[in-house]
Amino acid sequence: MGRWLSIDYGEKNIGLAITDPLKIFVTPLTTIENKSDKSIFTNLQEIFLKQEIEKIIVGLPLSLEGNDTEKTKEVRLFFEKLSKKTVIPIEWWDERFSTVEANEFLKKKGMNWKESRKIIDQVAAAVILTNYLENRR
Repeated sequence: MGRWLSIDYGEKNIGLAITDPLKIFVTPLTTIENKSDKSIFTNLQEIFLKQEIEKIIVGLPLSLEGNDTEKTKEVRLFFEKLSKKTVIPIEWWDERFSTVEANEFLKKKGMNWKESRKIIDQVAAAVILTNYLENRR
């Protein structure tokens, strides 16, 4: 039984979160620095194999009204490149408010801004994946 992975694509960092094999729990996994396509896809391929990923969910940053923005176009380009690098099925998921939810979660955990900025991207990816799973139930 494979796992599902979510990706919160950012200009500087890419947050990743993962399900357990039964797709019940979501855990923040890691953050990848967005240095170059080559390093991103090398890191992702290693994770796909090691974690036995069978589905990828990419957060799509739409505007409040649900329209594309410049950031949306950037993520769509990443999605296109990723789909050429893997045979694993990939889906979009509306990620509006995921970073806000992640920040609220980390505040409730008592983390300050400096502590939370190290993991905010992977926690946002966990929010995306949790919302995706809840919507499927």
